[in-house]
Amino acid sequence: MKRGLKGDEEDRNTSMEGPAETGKMMRKLDTEPKDEVSNWGCLPQEILLHFLQYLPLLDRAYASQVCRSWNQAFHMPELWRCFEFELNQPASSYLKATHPDLIKQIIKRHSNHLQYVSFKVDSSTESAEAACDILSQLVNCSLKTLGLISTARPSFMELPKSHFISALTVVFVNSKSLSSLKIDDTPVDDPSLKVLVANNSDTLKLLKMNSCPHVSPAGILCVADQCHGLRELALNYHLLSDELLLALSSEKHVHLEHLRLDVVSENPGQTHFHAIKKSSWDAMVRHSPKFNLVMYFFLYEDEFGPFFRYEVPVTHLYFGRSVSKEVLGRVGLNCPRLVELVVCANGLRPLDEELIRIAERCKQLSAIGLGECEVSCGAFVEFVKMCGGRLSQLSVMEQVLVPDHRYSLDDIHREVSKHLGWGWFPDMMPTW
Repeated sequence: MKRGLKGDEEDRNTSMEGPAETGKMMRKLDTEPKDEVSNWGCLPQEILLHFLQYLPLLDRAYASQVCRSWNQAFHMPELWRCFEFELNQPASSYLKATHPDLIKQIIKRHSNHLQYVSFKVDSSTESAEAACDILSQLVNCSLKTLGLISTARPSFMELPKSHFISALTVVFVNSKSLSSLKIDDTPVDDPSLKVLVANNSDTLKLLKMNSCPHVSPAGILCVADQCHGLRELALNYHLLSDELLLALSSEKHVHLEHLRLDVVSENPGQTHFHAIKKSSWDAMVRHSPKFNLVMYFFLYEDEFGPFFRYEVPVTHLYFGRSVSKEVLGRVGLNCPRLVELVVCANGLRPLDEELIRIAERCKQLSAIGLGECEVSCGAFVEFVKMCGGRLSQLSVMEQVLVPDHRYSLDDIHREVSKHLGWGWFPDMMPTW
């Protein structure tokens, strides 16, 4: 039960653990006996490509120096279809001088091969500027997936808006087949979204944009109006409006499969959250009865006022901060489509009644995770019994369960396993 979009093709680029160790191993190959070096050089090409695609850029470059065969593999187009640019500010002046030059060489030679690209940048303005410089060079690209990810704030938001937009527009204009776009924490604006739509309206299927203060609901509506193939939309809740939901519910617009909303508060009591009308949600369900509504809440307890006051078609619900018994009670009453629920924290009052209500009303619930909460063992067993075999994921911390006169911690796993139909034990640490 992890936050995040699933199935994105560019995720195949994720660096495997220990790339530095791998680089050291490759640089030491010259000390090995000649026959062993020869064996390394004779690796089948498909295995070598599979191996290299998991390495970050510098380790790929080191690998290309091992032998002629590895150098040839380093320059094969197949290696550069999927790539993640990790832009950090290293302490070594050598790396500062080498990394940008190496990237420019790769772009010059392989920009027309890049299809699935993401930029991960640290909090420095220098890294964000480097990412924009690379974007500006992608004039011969045919990207299908682009992700701009700030691993720590600020980053892209520190750049002059005009600098960022001009670099991004290069990609929007030159890539006529973008299907997936993630632009979180960036100064993208409504006019640049219109450029995106003008050039990629037939191909765009996923748009993810959270914490983009220069985008308005009208900008999102422009995308919804013209990108009829759009299937997944991820937004900050502030960008959601009744008008947008009604537009998405019109027959001439898209049929969303996933709508993901981040409901985030930075400072307690300083953020106002608007309410979406029940009629707008009802229109969305009528138009796309099988769509998934995924909501991630990072609010303080006094900010939940507008939420779950009436029936909401949420299917996946994640509470990243403490949530009150009263709010969870409203979830049980007003979220009949709920499939997955994760509660990371609650107060010290047991959630017995709330869990039972959720089991009674949420007939599709199949996954639940409980962190810093309290539930009596008897109520927990009753909850599992009511949900029955439809629970496929049950992640509950051991300290959540409070022994009572019916069950102790020693025997609860046997009772729960009996009703689930598979072996279950409480967790020692969170798995979400």
